[in-house]
Amino acid sequence: MSAENDAGCSFICPIEAATEVIGGKWKAHILYQLQGGTKRFNELKRLLPGVTQRMLTKQLRELEADQIIHRKIFAEVPPKVEYSITEFGRTLTPSLKVLQEWGAEYLDKLTKIRNSK
Repeated sequence: MSAENDAGCSFICPIEAATEVIGGKWKAHILYQLQGGTKRFNELKRLLPGVTQRMLTKQLRELEADQIIHRKIFAEVPPKVEYSITEFGRTLTPSLKVLQEWGAEYLDKLTKIRNSK
């Protein structure tokens, strides 16, 4: 459940639950980058060209609220924050891999379809 939803949230179907967690322009990208290991905020920002600081913060907070990622704050100056995938978040890896494979297989076709509009 996203940070915006109240605690009494109920999903209409399992697809809605899944897309609520990984939906959004940047969440799947964030999870893809974190599969390689723990990353700091600025490192994620560099790895995701086009994402604004505000949007990255929002998407990270939603993933954290859903316990998909973990945010670790270090008490030092300047502040240091690291993000990593939780065990629960790792359960998404097979699904994300299938989406990645589908995207790779149909990338050319999708590009042609989008460019013909």
